Amino acid sequence: MTAENIEILPTAPAAGPAGHACGCGGHDEADPVLDVRPIPHAIRHATVFGAFDAIPPGGSLILVAPHLPRPLIAQLRERAELDVEVLVDGPEAWHVRLTRLG
Repeated sequence: MTAENIEILPTAPAAGPAGHACGCGGHDEADPVLDVRPIPHAIRHATVFGAFDAIPPGGSLILVAPHLPRPLIAQLRERAELDVEVLVDGPEAWHVRLTRLG
């Protein structure tokens, strides 16, 4: 089995709201994109939870998945108030903007 590199892309289809507050001096101009397709299924949800937890209220994350992630969205809604916008509706990949409302 070979390991695949996993990359969180720095750009997305549309810019998200400001909210960078970690003090590192960086600032993201667009919503980060997380393509979960190459992530092993056993850790996929945990990976998304970690990325989503880093998004401030009002911020967004673009998720790229092999299907519309309804169970994952339900789990994220248990963590925070959430707006979901399907940007690309398959059939090869779904692009979903997840915006943390609270």
